[in-house]
Amino acid sequence: MSAQRPGLLVISALRPDQMAALERDYDLVRMDQADDPRALVTEVGGRIVAAVTTGSKGLAPDLLPLLPALRILAVCSVGVDGVDLDAFRARGIVVTNTPDVLNDDVADLAMGLILATHRQIVPADAWVRSGNWATQGALPLTTGLAGRRLGLLGMGGVGSEIAARATAFRMPVGYCTRHEKPSDHTYFTDVTALATWADVLVLCLPGGPATRHMVDAPVLRALGPKGVLINVARGSVVDQEALCDALSEGQIAAAGLDVFETEPCTDDRLLGFDQVVLHPHHGSGTVATRDAMSQLVVDNITAVLANEKALTPVD
Repeated sequence: MSAQRPGLLVISALRPDQMAALERDYDLVRMDQADDPRALVTEVGGRIVAAVTTGSKGLAPDLLPLLPALRILAVCSVGVDGVDLDAFRARGIVVTNTPDVLNDDVADLAMGLILATHRQIVPADAWVRSGNWATQGALPLTTGLAGRRLGLLGMGGVGSEIAARATAFRMPVGYCTRHEKPSDHTYFTDVTALATWADVLVLCLPGGPATRHMVDAPVLRALGPKGVLINVARGSVVDQEALCDALSEGQIAAAGLDVFETEPCTDDRLLGFDQVVLHPHHGSGTVATRDAMSQLVVDNITAVLANEKALTPVD
């Protein structure tokens, strides 16, 4: 590290343009490339004023005593499940995230998973490639979206965008949150009641201890044998064993999952269901959105180190 420039700890890299911008102003300490991350932080931690990470990786609280100059932990995601917020607050370290810029892409993916599970897009592709179309004729009939009731567990930025898209597909929309929102959609105070009403249950709420296994066996039974579960939130929200049981026993019809309890997903039981559409936690995975998220990280760091208010602090 140079004697003049402050250090910036890279736990997870940003997009190339934003990494180049950071490198112009800071000495980058590449914890993401280190054989012994703790030894690296022990050696240079006194110079580090900012750190970049993701919500799942966070920054281990036991490293904080080695980072006395740290002023901001900039998280390149909306969720901050892997961040011990209390530990950072106790030291006066600002934690920021990247909300809103990914709402459209995550909502688009949710609708894609809804379409894929209802119109059997993945099996239909296999039907053509395998030659079944030529030898067995038409694909079995599928299910349309119009008139299917969509229940949203969570109605923040992503949920609102999903609701707008579902309305365009002529799907009645209901939602469950802690507090009712100004909306024309049907409000539910209880997730089981929402699942009972819904044909499609879409999860778009934060992870963490408060929502762990919120979707459990009773909720899945309430969703019913024609119901479809879509998860673009966090894998921890769903009891994955209960989901596998519900799928194997026909308690629900299908699922579309972008997130899993353990990632990458290696659950052979879950991977074995033909009626499940799997996606590798890539809801925000477009060039434009990842660029915007990375830029928001840079802008938050710039603001905090200039003694200005962070753009998107985590409360």
